[in-house]
Amino acid sequence: MLGKLVILGKKGKDEGEKPFWISFADLMSALMVLFLLVMSVALLAVTSNVTEAERKQAERKQEIDQLLNKIEQAAKQFPGISLDRNRNVIDFGDRARFDTGSSKLTNEQAEYLTLFVLEILPIASEDLGKKWLKSIVAEGFADQRGDYLLNLNLSLQRSQRVLCILLDPPPALGRVLTAAEMEQAHDLFFVGGYSFNSVKKSLEESRRIELRLDFFSVDEIHPEDGEFPHDTFGKCRI
Repeated sequence: MLGKLVILGKKGKDEGEKPFWISFADLMSALMVLFLLVMSVALLAVTSNVTEAERKQAERKQEIDQLLNKIEQAAKQFPGISLDRNRNVIDFGDRARFDTGSSKLTNEQAEYLTLFVLEILPIASEDLGKKWLKSIVAEGFADQRGDYLLNLNLSLQRSQRVLCILLDPPPALGRVLTAAEMEQAHDLFFVGGYSFNSVKKSLEESRRIELRLDFFSVDEIHPEDGEFPHDTFGKCRI
């Protein structure tokens, strides 16, 4: 009995001293979960940004359509003037035809143009107009006769005629823009010349002017008030 030894606790000691190592498979699984989590967050952020951009674009389109509706209604009051919504262009038709080689408009044509612009300026002053209407570009056109540079110069003079009528009106006009309206027209209207790049089916129809409506893009910075000085408008030189 004295020779019998009892050893206690050895098995528990060996198990307690065994080192614990994370297996390679467990490590890869953890990294995969982390990767999926990061990608989910990134995709959510991208999707949110795309959705917001789409919402802004849809809002812009809807509000510009409302603005075009008002301009179209104004144009209906003036026979011969129409709005091409596909090109965002106001066409004056027979109410602003030019003679061959000329950039002059009759007093009757000039007054008709002035009266129409007087309907457009209040629309441009409304909230939607201030928000989206960037500029109105007067574009002159010539027929296909003559060389390119001759017609380009003639087209430019025809587009300039619009600004001349608004800012330096002929004395015979019965209704002209006030000083405040001239300032607004100065900031809103611009000139562009297009030669015979957009001819119509007849020579007479090609000799015309159009007003192209340009709109701000989403989040585009608007010019500050007073950015365009207009102390004096000067005199028309064409």
